[in-house]
Amino acid sequence: MRIPRIFGVLSIVAALAGGAGAQERGGESARELGSRPIDVTADRVSADSARNTVTFEGNVVARQADVTLHADRIQADYSREAGAIDRIEAVGNVRFVQEGREARSARATFHNLEQRIVLSGRATLRQGQNTVQGETLTIFLRENRSVVTGGKDGGRVQAVINPKGTLETSPK
Repeated sequence: MRIPRIFGVLSIVAALAGGAGAQERGGESARELGSRPIDVTADRVSADSARNTVTFEGNVVARQADVTLHADRIQADYSREAGAIDRIEAVGNVRFVQEGREARSARATFHNLEQRIVLSGRATLRQGQNTVQGETLTIFLRENRSVVTGGKDGGRVQAVINPKGTLETSPK
């Protein structure tokens, strides 16, 4: 399980993460997709101009293009220097859904300027019958790659991969 197999597993993980915004779709670049409007619904919203934050709480659903984010609470931090959202923190029952892919975790942090998403707390990524699970899942959107770690206390990464055309059979 040395280098070639590790690259194979990581490429499968990247395929599962599937460029959530990193690949060009219909001629649109990741930057163009990221600049689309974001539709957010929640039970409450509060803004703090001094801290440049907006917080949405209670059954939060945020949609941008073909990506939907569900969480109990989402806080967005705005960077005046960059003139853009710098970081989005989602907490509680976090679920990302995009084109048949779904990622779940207890918490997620989207670093917008770096185009990096970190899901932590039993992160699970599922596409069809394929699943990858670990303590932390980091998706590098610009690079169309992912890294899954098992945790500090000896936790391990688990992947279930069903090759196309192969049917599972029970032992006889």
